[in-house]
Amino acid sequence: MKILILGGFLGSGKTSVLMSLAHYIVDNSTSDSSTKVAIIENEIGETGIDDKFIRNDGYNVENLFSGCACCSLSGELMSAINNIEKNMNPEYLIIEATGVAFPGDIKEKIKDILKKDSKIIVICDSKRWKRLLNAMSNLIEGQLDFADNILINKIDLVEKDVVEAVKESITKFNSTAPLYEVAATNGIDNSIWNNILK
Repeated sequence: MKILILGGFLGSGKTSVLMSLAHYIVDNSTSDSSTKVAIIENEIGETGIDDKFIRNDGYNVENLFSGCACCSLSGELMSAINNIEKNMNPEYLIIEATGVAFPGDIKEKIKDILKKDSKIIVICDSKRWKRLLNAMSNLIEGQLDFADNILINKIDLVEKDVVEAVKESITKFNSTAPLYEVAATNGIDNSIWNNILK
């Protein structure tokens, strides 16, 4: 089971990115597992469909679409990861971190406790970048610090020079992660997912 951690501030487009990624994995999977991808959401109740969840040990499961299960976390993350691997054995597990979480901390915990590697994908909102950076630079820096890949989202809503300024700003916090320009609500090119998942 490969683990991906999705980070980014509230409103950055994590859900659109998440659904695009999940569909890409399911559509391109060669795995024999019936569940190609499982998703852990950290904020229970956000989806408004709690009554449809199947109760499990520390997490609730809902089938989003064929081959994709969504687990809203109500218990401890590490035990939920173990249970999902044991009970579902998906090809990929995507953890959608809350908007104020530091994905690097989650990655470190997974490595220390479960002895598993994971990749961090952080989504940045190019439309609100300057405002968010001015108000919460420590949070933004903490989210970008350990990112393995960074998606600059909402490029369809800003001018090209704004995107360039966002890229320049991001590289001050993380100069090694590849940057991808996306407009997630319009779909994300398969070549981007191919690069990120290889």
